[in-house]
Amino acid sequence: MNEELDLLNPPSTDFSMIDYDCAYIPGNKVRMNYKYVNKASKTFATAVATRGWRRFGKYYFHPICNSCNECKSLRIDVKQYHYTKSQKKSIKRNKETKIIVQKPTLTQNHIDLYNKYHHFKSIKDEWQHRSVSQREYHENFVDGAQDFGKEVLYIIDDKLVGVDLIDILDDGISSIYFYYDPDYANLSLGTFSLLYQIKLAKILELPWIYLGYWVDGCKAFAYKPNFKPQELLDGFPHISEKPKWKS
Repeated sequence: MNEELDLLNPPSTDFSMIDYDCAYIPGNKVRMNYKYVNKASKTFATAVATRGWRRFGKYYFHPICNSCNECKSLRIDVKQYHYTKSQKKSIKRNKETKIIVQKPTLTQNHIDLYNKYHHFKSIKDEWQHRSVSQREYHENFVDGAQDFGKEVLYIIDDKLVGVDLIDILDDGISSIYFYYDPDYANLSLGTFSLLYQIKLAKILELPWIYLGYWVDGCKAFAYKPNFKPQELLDGFPHISEKPKWKS
């Protein structure tokens, strides 16, 4: 019992950031609650993901915005999942795409692809863009992976065209971040990567895909309702509280 409690309450540094402009709702401010965990267990990572927390590197976080509760945690029901016609077409278009699942790594190809993707999104969707450094990339996507963080590489003709960062947890797969080569936009790699997560979860007999946050009306999240059935979480309960997911 004490060992389980230790896994759920690892040594950490807790803090919150100064409010900054919300990327999802114009005019709103964001405040994030962070927990920096140097060596998190899969038990802890699962418990907080089930309660709506996200992970970048060794930082676990969730919003605590004043007077706003629009960010809703979303998860996909793997066992009951239904493929749409367009999703089936995406799978067919990627029949030659090679997939590798491994521990997160850092190469120049990763950096170049990440920056190319964000430059493209800055033009297409007016994202703020600043080239990521190797240190920043390592801190966000390689560090803190422990034994549960993985990267899924998508390769076409020996070229890296997509990278999906995920956590394989006790009860599901948590989507961390995906980026791809915009020159291959016709392959719908974003859709295909999520469908592969669902396939992998089925193989591993994991019931959920934790898909991050949903904000009604936000363009960046417009694709998420296309993956059904799914559930929404009520708030961000403490580790000692039972999460209430609703269909």
